[in-house]
Amino acid sequence: MRYFPLFLDLTNKPVLVVGGGEVACRKIDALLRAGAKVTIVSPQIASTLQSYVDERKCQWVQNFYSSQLLTKEYLQVWATTDNPELNHQVHKDAKKLGILVNVVDDQPYCDFITPSMIERGRIQLAISSGGASPVLIRNVRETLEAVLPQNLGLLADFGASKRNSIKEFLPTVDLRRKFWELFFAETEVKNAKDRESLEKIYIKALDKPLDERGEVTWVEFGQDVELLPLKALRYMQQAELVLHARSCPFEFIDLCRRDAEREHFSSAAELSERLQQASQAQLRVCVLIPQGTQEYALLQAQQRVLGQGYEK
Repeated sequence: MRYFPLFLDLTNKPVLVVGGGEVACRKIDALLRAGAKVTIVSPQIASTLQSYVDERKCQWVQNFYSSQLLTKEYLQVWATTDNPELNHQVHKDAKKLGILVNVVDDQPYCDFITPSMIERGRIQLAISSGGASPVLIRNVRETLEAVLPQNLGLLADFGASKRNSIKEFLPTVDLRRKFWELFFAETEVKNAKDRESLEKIYIKALDKPLDERGEVTWVEFGQDVELLPLKALRYMQQAELVLHARSCPFEFIDLCRRDAEREHFSSAAELSERLQQASQAQLRVCVLIPQGTQEYALLQAQQRVLGQGYEK
């Protein structure tokens, strides 16, 4: 992974854009939607940018770029001209001042790149190939756009509005996490069209007692991660503790919940001891074991075992 994925708060942060053409239009539109204070440097600018300037959404320095125009106050600088020599000079000046710089369509001269974005209100999904294949990323974005529900923004707004009030009903982070997992999994919630509907479901859900008991789900892995059943993926995403055999490929481990504690084990005895500790702590555990192994059969007892295409 060459680029570290990051969402940067640009609200009221100064950003310099060198160039005033079509490429600059696309970048500045996104920067303004993020709340940045944009300054454009260019002898001429496109009509779209002129309207932004007229509406005082950004500033325009109507001149050719010079090194004196770039100062340490800027958080970012974008070089968007069709003159590679000028763009590289902007890059050189920015590096001297320690400012993040992006030379559009010239990846070796970029400290950061902009991903393809999907927006559903507060929900933002960023997709990137590290600049390797924009067409492939566009195809991925189109696929996700078709699958993701349009009410994600509504759900995010509702969840944000309850962040404080829910603490009166559920005092711990773990309880609140379990509540929201169950809430957002409800079919009624997924199909909700307005806040009033969500409020009714929310009140009803608060009256239901939460199951605070821990549980163990066993998932058998093979050589092809794409053969994992959806049910297994769901439990892997809910796990608070992931215990995996040393031989487990990273592709399987990486599909588990990102903030879950992850530990490997080398024997059934070692695993048994760790499971006892997890049971006392009432944790939700996912155990990843090789497909077809009988080494852990005694530990599984009546617990859920998910394999490729079956459940025990």
